Amino acid sequence: MFFPYYIARRYIFSRKKHNAINIISLISVCGLAFATMAMVITMSIFNGFHDVIEASFTSFDPQLKITARQGKTFDPGTEAFKAVALMPEVEVMSPTLQDNVMVKYKDKQAIATLKGVDSTFAALASFGDLLYGNGEFVLSDEVVAYATMGIGLVQQLNCGIKFLDALEVYAPRREGRVNMANPMSSFRRGYLYSPGSVFIVGQPEYDDAYIITDIAFARELFGYQDEVSALELRLRPGSDTEAVKQAIKATVGDAFNVQDIYEQQSDVFKVINIEKLISFLFLSLIILIAALNVIGSVAMLIIDKREDLRTIQCLGAQRGQIVNIFLAEGWLISLLGAVSGIVLGLALCLAQQHLGLVKLGDGSMFMTDAYPVRVDWRDLAIIFATVLATVMVTIWLPTRYLCKRLLS
Repeated sequence: MFFPYYIARRYIFSRKKHNAINIISLISVCGLAFATMAMVITMSIFNGFHDVIEASFTSFDPQLKITARQGKTFDPGTEAFKAVALMPEVEVMSPTLQDNVMVKYKDKQAIATLKGVDSTFAALASFGDLLYGNGEFVLSDEVVAYATMGIGLVQQLNCGIKFLDALEVYAPRREGRVNMANPMSSFRRGYLYSPGSVFIVGQPEYDDAYIITDIAFARELFGYQDEVSALELRLRPGSDTEAVKQAIKATVGDAFNVQDIYEQQSDVFKVINIEKLISFLFLSLIILIAALNVIGSVAMLIIDKREDLRTIQCLGAQRGQIVNIFLAEGWLISLLGAVSGIVLGLALCLAQQHLGLVKLGDGSMFMTDAYPVRVDWRDLAIIFATVLATVMVTIWLPTRYLCKRLLS
């Protein structure tokens, strides 16, 4: 066995002349273990919330979305888009048309986003899982068009899930100038009716603003013929999303954006990643403080073993080898702390994942009843490396200095 590590292993488990050194060493290991455990749990909770938010977006937003780089709409009938629809990886391609509107129900008004879709939208995403009420997801019939609204917008309009009167929808005309004498003539007006259900995504940008209706109604209201604002795609199971995205980009050209779910919601996921990074940095400071205990433990061990050091030096050990003994001692303490913390963190995360020990209120206000967790092995590797590197960098100079003073 490598000489310094052999001596360090003997020192870490042997009794010392002063019992306080054993206590300080145990405190050092426990401090690193609890700091590591906190880091594992925190990173796993952020991963869990990331998954919950991703699942809620996936139920509403498509896997891939094609939009025009310039302008609001484009013609989906070109050969390029027909080629995209025929790609073997593309299972559903749904046209959508959306824009801002003003909605009015009795004496209540609100600004909303009207999204017109066709019958393929239900197959595009798991939208049916978001519906609440006694109705079904219907877009129109032979007589009227229906409005499936977000729960937040329903509350703003105070219309209830099954509103009886028609919902008035106003959109500005695309052509002509505003008639100041009769401003209402500059708006197109339509009427939507309740299908008996609403959707709840769990995100205010959807629940408080969106109305899903028939694309034919949206085209008539906005004054379009066959144009769409986006083509939304669902891929077949097992497809490589990134590879398909690049193939679609090559097919449709540089005039169009092709975005996956993370790019469509880049702001939300960016906030989660920034919060996760900040939490990691703050917990790293706690690990740094715990590493200071390791310095104290190693320093007292050096003083306690100074007679042994002189004996080892007389037997031919070099000064560098003696320094490495205590560096190895610090490394073993950090290793014990890191491994113990990761094991404890994993145990608590798995218990939370399967048993839901810590609840989120009564479950009615949140998308999940208990704190979501997901352990990522890459996070564990980064945490393990961070603990070891922090301790080794922290004890390097003090250990070399003390050994030099005692061996001079």
